[in-house]
Amino acid sequence: MKDFKFEGRVYYNPIELTHSYIGGTWKMPVLLALRKGSVRYTVLKKTVAHISDKMLYSVLRDLEKKDMITRTVFAEKPPRVEYRLTALGRKSIKVIDSLHGFGEYLIKLNGIF
Repeated sequence: MKDFKFEGRVYYNPIELTHSYIGGTWKMPVLLALRKGSVRYTVLKKTVAHISDKMLYSVLRDLEKKDMITRTVFAEKPPRVEYRLTALGRKSIKVIDSLHGFGEYLIKLNGIF
């Protein structure tokens, strides 16, 4: 495949672009935590084990920028914020589930557990 440029960066194949959307330590766990519907920040923090507030905030902003999630602020006192998957975010869940299945296969193959 011919390399291409997207948002100022050169990509050599579509897998690299996919990785920029869902790759890394925290993006997939956050997306999976949102798979069943809207979730508040504090619930995400409890659901995604070992993530710091700074990293969760950063991941949420990045996923929002990439149109993977939406952020809704409710005009209440105290303010309530909920995060939800977009259509693009929901589509990524199938990819993440496939990667999860392959990871489980590798764990069994290598006798890790």
